[in-house]
Amino acid sequence: MRPIAAAAVVSLPLTESATVTERFRRPTFGRLEIQITVDDPKAYTAPWTVTLIHRIKLDTELLEYVCLENEKARGHLVGK
Repeated sequence: MRPIAAAAVVSLPLTESATVTERFRRPTFGRLEIQITVDDPKAYTAPWTVTLIHRIKLDTELLEYVCLENEKARGHLVGK
């Protein structure tokens, strides 16, 4: 597994039979690992996994970010 940009994961082709699993770990005090596994038998020959590694700033609040570009289900989002 090697770190990649999150944008690469989002723009990949997926079919209706795809399963995407995200696992969040905090192995050390200032480090966050997000492991993403894509399993789509109609689009890929085998499941594949990438790991995103982030340094987190301690003693601060986490900021939530939602990208609404081309969002078709915006009416279903909470707190619109």
